Amino acid sequence: MAGTRCGWVSTVGVESAPLYIAYHDEEWGVPSYDPRHLFEMLTLEGAQAGLSWITILRKREGYREAFAEFDAQRVARFGPRDIERCLGNAGIVRHRGKIESVVSNARAVLAFEREPVAFADFLWSFVAGKPQINRWASYREAPSKTEASQAMSRALLKRGFRFVGPTTCYAFMQAVGMVNDHETSCACYRPLARAR
Repeated sequence: MAGTRCGWVSTVGVESAPLYIAYHDEEWGVPSYDPRHLFEMLTLEGAQAGLSWITILRKREGYREAFAEFDAQRVARFGPRDIERCLGNAGIVRHRGKIESVVSNARAVLAFEREPVAFADFLWSFVAGKPQINRWASYREAPSKTEASQAMSRALLKRGFRFVGPTTCYAFMQAVGMVNDHETSCACYRPLARAR
């Protein structure tokens, strides 16, 4: 990508820069409607609670391996032995509550199959189905939560999801392109804003 990037990309060490750059340039803020990817990002954002995002990015492949490539049907069938296996897996964050939440969240995702609204449509309803375009000169101006992320959090918790607080939900919304929080000087900002 030619041009300027968001300031947060430069907040990691040189050894992690390629991972951060690739995530920023190719994925962060790009609208996603794929249920599996949405489940993956909700899981990773929940895993981040109390940790840095680079820690989670480094473990992303470990998460994909541990949780059946985020196939909700398979993860929903995980039992106690699977939980114990994950607790011994250094490739993911070994926090029992966070691991158990992936399984319960997979079951909550599957519950949408009995609903008139699809999982992806439900999530996107909090931004009226299309990305919200913000105008931040610096990533530090972006909020940590909004009315929409608070509403999403309440609705997900009501449906049995866990590790989906308002701040986690806003980070999720940024990641999957429900909001365009690229800095206005970032080379990604205008293409994503036009694609809306």
